[in-house]
Amino acid sequence: MTNYTFENLDEWTNKIEDRLETVFRKISLDAFTEVILKTPVDRGRARGSWDVSIGRVPTGAVELNDKTGTATIGKVQAEVLGLKSGQTIYLISNLAYIRKLEEGWSGQAPNGMVKLTVQRFQKIADAATRELSKG
Repeated sequence: MTNYTFENLDEWTNKIEDRLETVFRKISLDAFTEVILKTPVDRGRARGSWDVSIGRVPTGAVELNDKTGTATIGKVQAEVLGLKSGQTIYLISNLAYIRKLEEGWSGQAPNGMVKLTVQRFQKIADAATRELSKG
């Protein structure tokens, strides 16, 4: 029979909380990366327009041409590192025509970006959980 002490319980609780935060960060990063990479590219303005923030909705417009999405995903990665369980993280584009792109205005993304990622959210979450449970 195992003898549990408060110290063991605290240690176990801390490990669980750390794992939950790691999974939460991974799911956020993977979902946001998918939205960014699904965003149609001409000059890269739409892809570069995504902004990320914890605890508050980003305002203003991001003026960045990012055809590959690398810089935008880098911003997301940096922000996600500070994400804690229970916090809300936002991915927003305030680009004037982003809604049109989401509604299929571009042949590159006829079914949108956010809508498709939301439909895949459970698969994204399951994949992140599986990946992190291996380690």
